Amino acid sequence: MNEKDVKPATIAAQALGWIDGETRGIVAPIHTSTTYIRDPDNQYRSGRVYARDHNPTFDQAEAVLTALEGGQRSLLFASGMAAATAVFQALAPGDHVLAPQVMYWSLRNWLMNFATHWGLRVEFIDMADPAEVRRALQPGRTKLVWIETPANPLWTITDIEVTCGIVHAAGAAAVVDSTVATPVLSRPLALGADIVMHAATKYLNGHSDVIAGTLTTRKESALWLRIKSIRAQIGGILGPFEAWLLTRGMRTLFPRVRASCASAQAIAEHFAQHPLVEEVLYPGLPAFPGHAIACKQMTGGFGGMLSIRVRGHGNNADDGERAAIATAAGVAVWKRATSLGGVESLIEHRASVEGLGTPVPSDLLRLSVGIEDTGDLIADLEQALSNAQA
Repeated sequence: MNEKDVKPATIAAQALGWIDGETRGIVAPIHTSTTYIRDPDNQYRSGRVYARDHNPTFDQAEAVLTALEGGQRSLLFASGMAAATAVFQALAPGDHVLAPQVMYWSLRNWLMNFATHWGLRVEFIDMADPAEVRRALQPGRTKLVWIETPANPLWTITDIEVTCGIVHAAGAAAVVDSTVATPVLSRPLALGADIVMHAATKYLNGHSDVIAGTLTTRKESALWLRIKSIRAQIGGILGPFEAWLLTRGMRTLFPRVRASCASAQAIAEHFAQHPLVEEVLYPGLPAFPGHAIACKQMTGGFGGMLSIRVRGHGNNADDGERAAIATAAGVAVWKRATSLGGVESLIEHRASVEGLGTPVPSDLLRLSVGIEDTGDLIADLEQALSNAQA
């Protein structure tokens, strides 16, 4: 099957149509061997040396993702954090990097507390503002700009095409965390990004049973080759069973994401003018600041993630926070848990998780919309919001 002749949804559903050469099975086997036989002359003509980065179970997942993103190569990692940090580890001490003020908290925390100790000069900016990107870039010193869009958990939208153009003009590389958008809704490489990253634990796997990360490159640059070497040398790779599960998960990526998007849109619209909700943050709402840009670079939906800011019922500044926590405590269908992108819907008081220094409002609840009945999800939030005000 030639992926150029079929739609991305077919590529994902059939996992490129690979057939096991030995058994003719339509599902590939799991390869558990850690090492491979040398040829009699001591060569490795099979191309496989050691399973740390040559396990055959990686091949299909990496090929499927490469096809979906329209890239040249992909790499699997042990987690989204392993994938993301490998990019920064490929830089040199003294290199200047830009990152969003609003972004995945664990990576932001790592950049603040670890990357700077290794000599990277990290600057956090409003990545959604092209003028701010131009101001912060230091030609010759800025080596990498990290973009996350929609950005967790305020779902800020950055114009990928415009920002990548600015970044490249300054001689830097642009990397996009597209975890929330997924290849179903956005293809950052086609918009100018050099590398696209996914916390594959989330939507790519989609079943809350695998920790994984991925990187896909537009071309095999010097930066990419350093990242590839870092994965091999540091060893932040998946086990074969997890790689197999990731391939299995990607086969249902399109119907899962489409269902989540439709439900998230309905939930956002339902609560947008709700008397117990201060604000709904969702790119699919016309009033959302990044809506026009999202329409331009996202196709088929605006993602399965949204946040609501809960209105307090008193005059105290902490009332919204108390109402938000009480709302999360009162749900029955939604599950109170960290993570996103699974088939089950999750709710979380995000500021409590991120702690001091978080840019997240204390009255905010982050919602990961799964594939349950939309009416059940709305009704459960309604009763939880109402009871929180009692």
